[in-house]
Amino acid sequence: MLTVNRLDVSDGRLLIEGAAAKAREIGVPMCIAVVDESGTLIAFERMDGGKVTSVAIAQDKAFTAAAARKATHEYNAANVPGNLVFGIHTEVGGRLSTVGGGLPVIVDGDVVGGIGISSGTPQQDMDCAQAGLDHFERKRQ
Repeated sequence: MLTVNRLDVSDGRLLIEGAAAKAREIGVPMCIAVVDESGTLIAFERMDGGKVTSVAIAQDKAFTAAAARKATHEYNAANVPGNLVFGIHTEVGGRLSTVGGGLPVIVDGDVVGGIGISSGTPQQDMDCAQAGLDHFERKRQ
C-alpha cells in the first residue's frame, strides 16, 4: 500500500495568496490554478481582469508540473525540432504545456502538486508561480 502526500485546499489557498500578491505587485491580473499530485484541480482564482483564455492554460500548466514532476519551461527548452521530445505538447490530449508558468510543488522531496499561472508573459507567469511557492514555504514552516 502507498502513502501519498497531497496538497489540501488550505495549501492551495496559500499558493494562490502568494502568487496573487506578486501579480498585484507587477500589475498583471492572473489566472492561478493549483492541482494535487495527480493533476486534479483543488483551487483556482481568476483575478479581476485575468484573461479568459488563461483559465484553461493555467490549469494545464499546473497539471503538467504535477503530473510530469517538472517545470513547464523545462519542456519548453527541450521541445524543439530535432530533439527526441519534440511534440510532447501534443500528448495527453494536448494538456501538456511547454509554456513557462507551471511549477511542481515539492514537500520533503515529493511532488505533492503543481501551480500554474497564466495571463502575463511567460516570465511574469513564472515569477508569480515562484512567489506562490515561496509564500507556501514560509507559511507552512
